[in-house]
Parts: sequence; structure tokens; C-alpha cells
Amino acid sequence: MTADRPMPTQDDVLGYFNTLSNWGRWGDDDECGTLNHITDDVRAAAARAVRHGRSVSCAWEITVPQEMERSTTACPCAADMPGAENMPVAAFHADRRWGFSSEQLQISFHGNTITHLDSPCHIFWDGMMYNGRSHSLVDGATGSAWAAVTAAANGIVTRGVLLDVAAVRDVPWLEPGQGVHPDDLEEAERRQGVRVRPGDAVLLRTGFGRFRHEGGVVDGFAQAGWHASCLPWLHERGVALIGADTPQDVQPSGYADVLMPVHAVSLVAMGLWMLDNCDLEACAATAAELGQWDFQLAVAPVRFAGTSGSPVNPIATF
Repeated sequence: MTADRPMPTQDDVLGYFNTLSNWGRWGDDDECGTLNHITDDVRAAAARAVRHGRSVSCAWEITVPQEMERSTTACPCAADMPGAENMPVAAFHADRRWGFSSEQLQISFHGNTITHLDSPCHIFWDGMMYNGRSHSLVDGATGSAWAAVTAAANGIVTRGVLLDVAAVRDVPWLEPGQGVHPDDLEEAERRQGVRVRPGDAVLLRTGFGRFRHEGGVVDGFAQAGWHASCLPWLHERGVALIGADTPQDVQPSGYADVLMPVHAVSLVAMGLWMLDNCDLEACAATAAELGQWDFQLAVAPVRFAGTSGSPVNPIATF
């Protein structure tokens, strides 16, 4: 942090729940939060960011059984059924040349492994969710009746901006516990010749994707990521969605009473949606090759009724 931007104290961070609040900004019944920044004009401008026609995925592949072991996720397991001899339908028995494979999926996507979208009902603070709704609207049997992932049922299509902070610091990756601050974001903008504007999705590259690709395994809870000091910056810029190649918050956060301030303030106070655990290596390589650090970003969550998020495959098109 610079002298103009002192490190926020814990009282400052706790104050963000009020000073950065978007409660009531888009109406008392709003469940979309910062996705309201993505207007028709913003989506049209995002389409104009497609200048080369090249698309890359920003998600990790979900594999068997490694991801299941690391994230308690049961992944697709195809069962070959040639001829479907044991199917009870007579028509299947009559056609011995026909077969199929099928899967049963059980996915626990929140955590530090799978690329997923967090909706505002994912986090509570003092028993409250985004826009002043009680956590009691979340039911163990039926899910959330407020600000679930289905609030983004029409998809999230906007301009994405990749800010490569690992490159700014000239390191292959940030070490666990290293936080990213507004000065890092602005230096990335200067180096890359891009500026974050209202309605954008900001993707933060710490280099952790490279670490994972090279076989790195992280033990414990420590990780690089957004520092709480970035929250006013994201609010002032009118950012609609943030993502990172980590689970977002730097850990340890540096605040004894706020374990994950970026998650808490973003989702509860700001209604700022989040993409956790992106793989940004292909996106960064493509951006560097083309000299273009903005692109059209498309995120289509599965319409799971009442859920606090969804596994997703964000697509960046340059």
C-alpha cells in the first residue's frame, strides 16, 4: 500500500459492510446485486471486444479420482452399456447394435479445487444475506429462497479484464499469504494498456494456476489472493463480477475477526458475484500473444434451484 492508501484496519474492513453496501441500490427486491452493472450497452460493448475470434476456457477440468479425493466430489463415471441388454424396455432389447453411456453426478463444488460461481446467498454476516434478507430463507431441504444462482439464469455475458499481478511482480506465482492490493491492480492496468470500467468482470491472475499445472500441492489454508483493501476499488469501479485463480481471499486475511473479508463483504454487502478457482493460464498466454487484455466473458451457471452457486466453465473470447 502507498502513503495515499494506508492498509485498512479491522475496523475499516468491518465498516465496509456499511460504506460499500448496495442494499436497496437496485430496489428492495433485487437479488442480482452487481450484475445490474451489466446493462444492454455493456453487453454490446463486450461483443466489440471480440477482435480475433479466439476462445479459451478459464476452468479446470474435473478429473477422476483426483478431484474427488481433494474436494469430496464424485465426478462423471461413464458406464458402457453395449446393446443395453439389461434394459427393461423391449425396444432396447430388439436393437443389439445400439448402446450408450450414462453418468450420475454428485458435486460439492464449493472449496479450493473446482471452478465455480458463488451467488450472494453463499455467505451470511450477522445472520443476514445480501439486500437485508435473513439467513432463515435458506432451508436444508429446499435450498435458498433468496439470491440463489438462478438469479443469473440468463447467464453472465460482459467484458472481462485479466489483471496479471504475477507478471507485475515478475514472479511465476505469488506465494501463499501474499495479498493483492489496489496498487497492483493499477500497475497491471498501466502495463497492459487497459482500464477496468463499470460492468466489467475482473479476473485476477496470481500464478497459482501455473503452480497447479506444474504439480504443486498446497497444504493448509494459506493462499494468495485479493486483499480486503481492494474492496473499495472494486466498488468504485462498478465491477460486476470478480474471479481469481485461487479461492479469492488472501489467507491469512490479516484480520482476526473477519476470516474471509472479500467473500463476506462482496457477497453480503455488495452483492458482488465471484468466480472461484479459475485456471487463467491459457487466458493469460492468449492475452500476451495477442496483446489484448480484455475480451468477452461468458459464464452460464446450471439452473440448480435454490443453490448458492454452480460449477461453471467461463469462456473468454478475444
